[in-house]
Amino acid sequence: MAFPHRLDAPELPDFSMLKRLARDQLIYLLEQLPGRKDLFIEADLMSPLDRIANVSILKQHEVDKLYKVENKPALSSSEQLCFLVRPRIKNMRYIANLVNADKTAGRTRKYKVIFSPQKFYACEMVLEEEGIYGDVSCDEWAFSLLPLDVDLLSMELPEFFRDYFLEGDQRWINTVAQALHLLSTLYGPFPNCYGIGRCAKMSYELWKKLEDEEDSESKGRRPEIGHIFLLDRDMDFVTALCSQVVYEGLVDDTFRIKCGSVDFGPEVTSSDKSLKVLLNAEDKVFSEIRNEHFSNVFGFLSQKARNLQAQYDRRRGMDIKQMKNFVSQELKGLKQEHRLLSLRLIPKDYRSLKTQYLQSYGPEHLLTFSNLRRAGLLTEQAPGDTLTAMESKVSKLVTDKAAGKITDAFSSLAKRSNFRAISKKLNLIPRVDGEYDLKVPRDMAYVFSGAYVPLSCRIIEQVLERRSWQGLDEVVRLLNCIEFAFTDITKEDKASSESLRLILVVFLGGCTFSEISALRFLGREKGYRFIFLTTAITNSARLMEAMSEVKA
Repeated sequence: MAFPHRLDAPELPDFSMLKRLARDQLIYLLEQLPGRKDLFIEADLMSPLDRIANVSILKQHEVDKLYKVENKPALSSSEQLCFLVRPRIKNMRYIANLVNADKTAGRTRKYKVIFSPQKFYACEMVLEEEGIYGDVSCDEWAFSLLPLDVDLLSMELPEFFRDYFLEGDQRWINTVAQALHLLSTLYGPFPNCYGIGRCAKMSYELWKKLEDEEDSESKGRRPEIGHIFLLDRDMDFVTALCSQVVYEGLVDDTFRIKCGSVDFGPEVTSSDKSLKVLLNAEDKVFSEIRNEHFSNVFGFLSQKARNLQAQYDRRRGMDIKQMKNFVSQELKGLKQEHRLLSLRLIPKDYRSLKTQYLQSYGPEHLLTFSNLRRAGLLTEQAPGDTLTAMESKVSKLVTDKAAGKITDAFSSLAKRSNFRAISKKLNLIPRVDGEYDLKVPRDMAYVFSGAYVPLSCRIIEQVLERRSWQGLDEVVRLLNCIEFAFTDITKEDKASSESLRLILVVFLGGCTFSEISALRFLGREKGYRFIFLTTAITNSARLMEAMSEVKA
């Protein structure tokens, strides 16, 4: 089946329900410890928690003081302590030290541990080893889907990449399966499922097992989302290692977008204060430029500034009635746009496209180099190996300073992952006569200045076009995924034509803003609407940090 062409974009499901569910469940868990209590929160959970339940909501449910879980003694005087943490061994040690210190001092308190998104057996074992298992009550806050935007859901699990793809730890597979199960329960079944990668297949099979075990009400519902595509990050490391040049990706590379917002420091705000800005579709200025190549952005913003000034100038010559109307209906919106516009015209940092991963290397980086080799990101170059003209072009996009200097990172990837052959097969390097027009992009390559179409996005495009892996056998073989490419098509009697133009793409191991922009472009061109679910947002720096054995 070919893509429908240039249709109006289908309506997106309302994902605010996910926030309400998470908030209600957290409140329920907090109320299991009735009365006033202090809440200890792991640093990684602070930003996601703020998007779900802010401080005032927590206070309404008898949370007195908030503390960060960190390596220093807790000074809480409360008789009830609640810990909201990821299921990590170090957190169990922290809680055990606190409880045992109370025991030594002869103090009796109530302790509750809330694991998010789930508790692991290893954590309970540590509590038992430390002799406090009977002193604490344990619960799970199954919060694994945070809506960062109207079309973007994040599990906020950056450790997923290292745990699974480097350590081979499969513990998060169940979390993914549970998240997919929740989505199908709330938004109906997915008639068309596709996937590629070992992790994708395992997640899919466990998810289907959950669906079969439960007599799910969703099975009889009309599907809201017609397609789901699961993809492993290790299918495409090249795209994740490329310097980002779409605006949102560039902001992420430069300032690091965290949980859907960015902190602009004094060097950007031109004051002595930092400013936290939420980046999503509600920000009118940002939503217009987020997917643009950065070279187009400054002209757009200059024009926007002129337009805003013209609208302000309309005040002159207004009578009192017109002025009242202007103030009540337009002025607030104009001021908001003007404030946001002032943050995006100036910073010289935007011109810097490359980031440096680590400052130095030495004996402490031996394990880092080992990790890079295991992932196929670093290989010894045989004498006489050279890059083709095509590879030289794309290698300029790949950041080449990592854990010292990874020379010819692209060449290494090419040899390990058959990238050279895949690139030819899928036409990842467009042949362009003359200049590539970035103002009117012709294909997804615009996200890398016309030099390269993201492999992950091309795979998704090709599979959706065929509605199967048929005709892509050679690509699957070159990706070393003959056993891990799957399709599951069910009857579409209940699926509306609208739902069949909605596609949920699940990135296991992280996705970049460049990939999101590329697929948004593809959706506009082909009449589809993409929704993104990722274990976390990633980029070249985050990927290399996950590989590093030397922690900051």
